[in-house]
Amino acid sequence: MIRKIVTLILIVMTGNFSFGQEQDILLKEYDPVSIYNIPKTFPVKAKYPVIDMHSHPYAKSQSEIEEWISNMDKAGIEKTILLTYETGVAFDSIYDVYSEYEGRFELWCGFDYTGYDQPDWTKKAIAELVRCYKKGARGVGELGDKGEGLSYSQPTAAPGMHIDDKRMVPLLKKCGELGMPVNIHVAEPYWMYQPIDKHNDGLMNAKRWKVDTTKNGILGHAALLKTLENAVNNNSGTTFIACHFANTSYDLSILGNLLEKYPNLYADISARYAETAPIPRRVKKFFEKYQDRLLYGTDMGFSSSMYTTTFRILETEDEHFYYKDMFSYHWALNGFGLSDNVLKKIYYENARRILQ
Repeated sequence: MIRKIVTLILIVMTGNFSFGQEQDILLKEYDPVSIYNIPKTFPVKAKYPVIDMHSHPYAKSQSEIEEWISNMDKAGIEKTILLTYETGVAFDSIYDVYSEYEGRFELWCGFDYTGYDQPDWTKKAIAELVRCYKKGARGVGELGDKGEGLSYSQPTAAPGMHIDDKRMVPLLKKCGELGMPVNIHVAEPYWMYQPIDKHNDGLMNAKRWKVDTTKNGILGHAALLKTLENAVNNNSGTTFIACHFANTSYDLSILGNLLEKYPNLYADISARYAETAPIPRRVKKFFEKYQDRLLYGTDMGFSSSMYTTTFRILETEDEHFYYKDMFSYHWALNGFGLSDNVLKKIYYENARRILQ
């Protein structure tokens, strides 16, 4: 009898027992459901009118565009800025489709990097920019540089050339003269630069979007932010929008310092809701301090549920909720509970000030 009792104690102490259903769970299968009995708020419509400063031509047919507009109406989105990446005929074709819906969409073009290594490239690129402006483009973007050089714009990328390259100066200056803001994506969230191991906080997305800075010529996170700063500093007459919080969600003081130094720099908050919602108190203070320089954006399609998710994070004080299907992270999210004054600026007033 004593032997049986000792054996039972050892089993409990070592955890060497089973209830019949236990098994190893892969991280990709981890799908927690909050058990907290706390307020849950799902605002279908934004508290104030909204201009979405970061989206793309997701809708590919008239019926999809009409569905998008219907969802915008339900959500309180007055206008959506479409960052097309495109130049030439491709831009024209997209513009012709969306311009039929007057006032609901504003289209921005890309830069044509074709022949960027040739002496006369800048002059040709400016000519195409002006042509796109005359067609109807009212801004440029989304430009992109994840380390290898400027990309995203069609029909070609510009490996090795960054936003602060001297060849870009006349082009960016022309944007200022035309009143065309420049939206640029530099770097990626910081998790994508960390080792893919058990300590990586954003492991699920970090592996998917890993940035390999060991390759020759690849700029790292800090170096890319420096190219942004150089361009903003060297083109004071041009308005820049660093999208996705300039990918500084892990340390917003980096972006804050840039906003304080350069009055021609703004930042949009698109597609970084999941990266900021785990730290709501810190982010709320950031919004309050830089409320005149931040812009609402989505960059996540055009479904009604997508809009509702962004409003929930910005407007409510809901805590510990998950949107794994939308964001892929395994951490819990929280609402910022932004004030009415801040919401009005983020949603609409700041955008209105920089748009023609």
